[in-house]
Amino acid sequence: MRQVVLDTETTGLEPSQGHRIIEIGCVEIINRRLTGKHYHQYINPQRGIDEGALEVHGITEEFLADKPRFSNIVEEFMAFIDGAQLIIHNAPFDVGFIDHEFKLDGNRYTVVSDYCSIIDSLRLAREKHPGQKNNLNALCKRYAVDNSQRDLHGALLDAEILADVFLTMTGGQTHLQLGGAQGDGMGGAQNQETQIQRLAVDRNKTAVIAPTEEEEMAHRAYLDEIDKASGGHCVWLRE
Repeated sequence: MRQVVLDTETTGLEPSQGHRIIEIGCVEIINRRLTGKHYHQYINPQRGIDEGALEVHGITEEFLADKPRFSNIVEEFMAFIDGAQLIIHNAPFDVGFIDHEFKLDGNRYTVVSDYCSIIDSLRLAREKHPGQKNNLNALCKRYAVDNSQRDLHGALLDAEILADVFLTMTGGQTHLQLGGAQGDGMGGAQNQETQIQRLAVDRNKTAVIAPTEEEEMAHRAYLDEIDKASGGHCVWLRE
């Protein structure tokens, strides 16, 4: 499955009041692994930026003056997200702005949902943690995701952080322990939330080491123990 975590920054809160997108950030996930591929673009909105929005993201009109317009980058943007499952925190906000930009562009594209499926990670977080704060900073604290660089909002940085949060939040059991020092025999399975650490895309391939005959025998004996304890339901012994 190809997923794209997406975030935008804007000139204000309401596209109906003429506000526009000024930054888009996307990161790619395939089969629940960050690929290292991303899309990032600043955009000239051809209008002013609300003071409240400026306090959030710190992106000035002067900085955006020489940046391309949305109509100039829409093809490249759509090539990156087309067919993907989008993961967006408070999806109606970002999707509403993108759909508005499509309309201003002359309807070369219709609406985001015609090209992508969409997961609202804020809605998902509220279902998992009802009655709690579920903004991105709160989720970072809850899932031990590093957001120390997030002094101001930024579309690409927030997309990267949300990717880590989403993978942890939807990962279910991230650590399985059978027995061991902290376990209690066959009942020692534990769920633990662990901080995601990105691996370099160009890292060396993992070495594959074949087990010795003694290790094979010990492994089979352990599976027999599991099979006995589960009443003959050890899935690893099924043909």
